[in-house]
Amino acid sequence: MQWAKSGGQLFGAMHNQKVSDAAQLVQYDEFARMIYPNRKKIDKIKGHLPKGQASPFGDFPSDYTKPTEHLKSLGLLNYKAKGDLSARGDRTTPRRSILSHMGGACVSTSPRLPREVSVAPKAGAFSRRKIASSEFRRYYDRGDLPIQIHHAGTSNRIAWKVDIEKLDYHHYLPIFFDGLREKDDPYRFLAVEGCHNMLDRGGSKILPVVPQLIIPIKAALNTRDVEVIPTILKILQKLVLSGEMIGEALVPYYRQLLPVMNLFRNSQKNIGDGIDYGQRLRSNLGELIDETLEIFEIHGGDDAFINIKYMIPAHESCVAA
Repeated sequence: MQWAKSGGQLFGAMHNQKVSDAAQLVQYDEFARMIYPNRKKIDKIKGHLPKGQASPFGDFPSDYTKPTEHLKSLGLLNYKAKGDLSARGDRTTPRRSILSHMGGACVSTSPRLPREVSVAPKAGAFSRRKIASSEFRRYYDRGDLPIQIHHAGTSNRIAWKVDIEKLDYHHYLPIFFDGLREKDDPYRFLAVEGCHNMLDRGGSKILPVVPQLIIPIKAALNTRDVEVIPTILKILQKLVLSGEMIGEALVPYYRQLLPVMNLFRNSQKNIGDGIDYGQRLRSNLGELIDETLEIFEIHGGDDAFINIKYMIPAHESCVAA
């Protein structure tokens, strides 16, 4: 009886355990991989995402011939036109047509030239930018970060090798913020989970580090990736709410943070009378940007609204006059 009672309490605790934002990103990637199995591999080949090391021991030598069969399976190699091959065993020289250089042919064997159609160029304001390799990736590969993954039942956690209160926030917090633009695991999971843990237990150590966080946040927002920006917005909300005066400390840096928010402010989902089953992920850019601006205005002091209005003219105040 006692065992059943304790087992029920353990099951209830595990059932009520909240899945962190970082673990949700990992689970969402596993679900998306079923529909788009080669999406990240194609992005790495095209240069949108940074490539990792070729092997656990480092990159291959420069003179090593890499196999390209996986490129053919992804359809990324430009194949030559398959013509009739010569009967001489030369498998590279196509056989000439009997109508070539004979004169008097009633049909033309030369390929039709495509007609040049002038298309207006695109500005590409909403297009994704290439994501450069972060400092977090370099530090983690070198083993300079006091973290490791603790594999749990429903979701993973970070096992800190030192107490978070004893960390040097001037050194570690900007490194973790720089890793927020990563899309590969374990870098993204460790960076997002590490930022949440440090903001939860940072206290008064966070405010002096705010100026060092602007460049990593700006670099992540400028990727204009619809999977990276929601993560940054959630971290920004938690950053403002993690201590006093942090919202006011961010006001001078609105010119670096708000342009991308102004660009994606109207990115709303219009599904009519349908049901958004992904609402729990909080991935709607328009709603997240509105929430973030409201938190900025409420906790940013007297000068917050006028600075937000300067960068985002369509923004309306959420504070009653």
